Amino acid sequence: MSKHQNKYLLPIDKKYITHWHNKSSPAHKKSLKHSIDFMAPLGTPIHASFDGIVVWLKNNFHKSGGKKLINAGNRIVIKHKNNEYSAYEHNKYKSAKIKVGQKVKKGQVIALVGSTGWTNGENHLHFEVFNNPDKDESEGKTLKVSFQLKNKNRCKGYCYK
Repeated sequence: MSKHQNKYLLPIDKKYITHWHNKSSPAHKKSLKHSIDFMAPLGTPIHASFDGIVVWLKNNFHKSGGKKLINAGNRIVIKHKNNEYSAYEHNKYKSAKIKVGQKVKKGQVIALVGSTGWTNGENHLHFEVFNNPDKDESEGKTLKVSFQLKNKNRCKGYCYK
């Protein structure tokens, strides 16, 4: 399966997104090729894109930098129906509004946009949907995702379709 089955919402309100795309990062290769970066101001609320249960949380990292920080950034992973998972990365230090094991609803605020881990310092949300996770449910092969949008023309800059 290379496409998602669930109907996902944008993880950030469109009015805060400066641009979004899946080609910007050297990290968006191989199993991460369908990852999407949403550029948005520091502290912008991040919303759960679909109902699920939080299975992974890292919330205590405060630095950004080069590739040596590849797995260091703050991250949330939510498990959904159909064996799909959504991941939200580079979140602001200590901004998580949820905890592991907690049920979340589509649209619920789960964290804030930041720039932790392997980034160029630009505030953004790295978002991905994946299935067939590894042992600790934190990574898997990304799926091509589309979003439920009321007005597709409101996206500024470059948009991933």
